[in-house]
This record gives sequence, structure tokens and C-alpha cells, in this order.
Amino acid sequence: MQKGLFITFEGADGCGKTTQLNLLKNYLEAEGFDVLVTREPGAKGLGEKVREILLNYDGEVSDRCESFLFLADRAQHIDIIVNPAIKKGKIVLCDRHTDSTVAYQGYGRGLNIEQINMLNNLATNGRKPDLTFVFDVDIETSMSRVGNQKDRMESAGKEFFNRVRQGYLEIAKKDPQRVKILDATKTIEEVFNDLKLIFNETLSR
Repeated sequence: MQKGLFITFEGADGCGKTTQLNLLKNYLEAEGFDVLVTREPGAKGLGEKVREILLNYDGEVSDRCESFLFLADRAQHIDIIVNPAIKKGKIVLCDRHTDSTVAYQGYGRGLNIEQINMLNNLATNGRKPDLTFVFDVDIETSMSRVGNQKDRMESAGKEFFNRVRQGYLEIAKKDPQRVKILDATKTIEEVFNDLKLIFNETLSR
């Protein structure tokens, strides 16, 4: 492979995306690929401090402030971690990226989606994922998987997460070439088999 790939993993909390990301990492490394695993918010360095504020700050956080914190983390992440890795030919697997901001702050919080898209583009300097997996699961299953120990984002409530889920489905409908929906109610093995089929199709293009 001459150039790297940027692959993002999306979905509501408890959808199983992190498990699938790690399975793909192991699969790719076994095939001889150079893989970097990262996340948003909270990539190594400055991002870890931003993540702590976003998920655990116990004071009031305005919806717009929340969005800008995610965007600041994203700009640092793309410039310092993602782009250099892709230039080296690595496959970058990222746990959440721009679609999370659209789904959570746009559809979930009700902020202006066109503005979020513009700000996402500014934060990433136009860098888009080559492939995005969205792990779709009903809200009841999602919330039961998260359990009782919830961070600030996970405590937003059922109606909020229904809006987030619909947001992800809308994102996939608007960009079907990049965004692929996977049924996350299946077993871990079944979901990974579905994922591998899509990934291998992308790799062969």
C-alpha cells in the first residue's frame, strides 16, 4: 500500500465500536500492516487533558463550549497525530471523529449542523476519513451496555440518544460511499465479519 488510510469508528455509547476497532487492529497487524490506534477526544498528549474536562467536569458546560472543546481537540489530533501517521503509510484507526460532533452536538444538542460541518472542516483542514463504520444499536441495548457508571456525556438521557442515533443514520444516508452502517445487535464475531468484508472492498479500490 503506497499511502495510509484514515478509518473512523462511530456510534452511540455501548455500541461495541471500540471492541471492533481492536479486532480490526489485530487482524491488520497479523496481515503485516502498520497500524495506529487513536481516539477523540483524548488522543495522547494535550487531548487527554481536554477529554478529562469534556467527560468529567462537574460544573455547567454550555452546548457551544462543549462543541469548541471537541473541535480544539480535533485540530490538535489531526495536525500532530493523524496526518503524520498517514504520510508514513500507516492505517489510522480512530475511535470517534467529526461525525460524533455532528451526531451528538448537532442532532443531539440541537446546534446548527451546517455550522458544525464548517467548523469540522476548519478543525481538520479538510481531512476526511477514507472509511467510517457506524455501529447501530437500539437505545435500550446501548444504555444497558453502558451500565450505571456513566460519564457526563453518557448521562444525557434516552431522548438525547435517540436523536444521536437518528443523526448517525442521516449522516450515512448523505454520504453512503464513506459511511457504512453495521448492525451492532449481532454477535461480536458476526459484526466483525461484516466489517472485514467492507474493509477489504475499500482496500481493493
